[in-house]
Amino acid sequence: MAGSTRKWSISLVLSCLLICAGSVEFPLLVDADDLAYFSSTYDLDGLEWALQGTFNLSHRVHGNQGPRPLLSSLIAKGGGSHYTTAYKLELDLEQARFIAGGGAGGVPAQVRAHFVEVVVPTLAAVLARVPPLEQLAATQGLYAFDAQDRALGIEAVYNRALYLPPAAELDPPGAYFGEGGRDVAGIEARWEAASPRLVVIDDLLSPEALRQVKVHLAESTAWYQTKMPTKFGGYSGAYIDDGLHQRLLLALAFALKKQLPGIFEGHDLRYLWAYKYQPGFDGISVHADEAAVNVNIWVADEDANLDPRSGGLVVFTAKPPPGWDFESYNTDTARVVDEILRPTGFANVTVPHRENRAVIFDSDLFHHTDKLDFTRGGGVFKRRINLTLLYGKMDRKNEFEVNDPVKP
Repeated sequence: MAGSTRKWSISLVLSCLLICAGSVEFPLLVDADDLAYFSSTYDLDGLEWALQGTFNLSHRVHGNQGPRPLLSSLIAKGGGSHYTTAYKLELDLEQARFIAGGGAGGVPAQVRAHFVEVVVPTLAAVLARVPPLEQLAATQGLYAFDAQDRALGIEAVYNRALYLPPAAELDPPGAYFGEGGRDVAGIEARWEAASPRLVVIDDLLSPEALRQVKVHLAESTAWYQTKMPTKFGGYSGAYIDDGLHQRLLLALAFALKKQLPGIFEGHDLRYLWAYKYQPGFDGISVHADEAAVNVNIWVADEDANLDPRSGGLVVFTAKPPPGWDFESYNTDTARVVDEILRPTGFANVTVPHRENRAVIFDSDLFHHTDKLDFTRGGGVFKRRINLTLLYGKMDRKNEFEVNDPVKP
């Protein structure tokens, strides 16, 4: 919806709110340019309104009887409703049992009853029917729902907006930041001195902000994405344009930009997601993201990571060369390794996982999830979750660049 093809802008939104409330034609998705538009003026109300209004028309809310089908772009990312993976159902079932038990204490009784009586039994019954991974080699681990799964009621519970609890922003915005996040001068000085551009911030969030973010990600059922596990590993994704749009997280994205102007000046929010990993699988392979600045925040309980030397992020010192398109630097792992990383000796900065640790780095840099060794039990707060925020546009004008690694 860039440029003249945009269905609405903030001026049109305000006009419709004042003149023709209720008649706004929401887009199929709120895209990166839309997010940046609202971010540029810190319009939290407008951004929430746009995201919520668009999502309220979606297949996630209404199913097959709704005004809009499930978008092909969401299906292509792994967010379809007619297929799944065993690990995705396991993660969904763990979360459903948590919600059925009252979650963190605020789940309404009617929601709890629905999860107890419908959601948990349905997910458990369908999960029991998924063949072992080795029997799904032809689909690289994906499992297509069949007539018996549909008879069990899977269409009414899988990848639907079953429980998206409201989550208000913290007030004032500075309440988001812990001791590490308040050291503005130190963070920005380290950023300016770093080559490659990368800083690690421990205790980024205040205890209350961390608690609320953890609870929201544990209770929200916006985890719609799955991946082919034999090819991409085992993680589930939730996205700002597909249900993960509550004020708690939007305000955090705005507050972070205001808190660190030396890093984010001129770089508006362009995307936000969270990934949740199933123990026993690899994480995300090497890639670069389409942004100027990448923020990863880790929220799993500290004792969830069984190897404190790993579990985090490996950030290489090399960037995509001119002329490479998004598909090349984001998905063509073999080419990245052979043509870019191997000639550099795989020079990198490796950041181990810690609870409430943030890694902020130049999003041009190739990176991948470090090896994972997280506990298999313990419940929803033990799952490795990264909350990722992307700001600004990737600068493709620079020539191919390799930086000497320094400690963050």
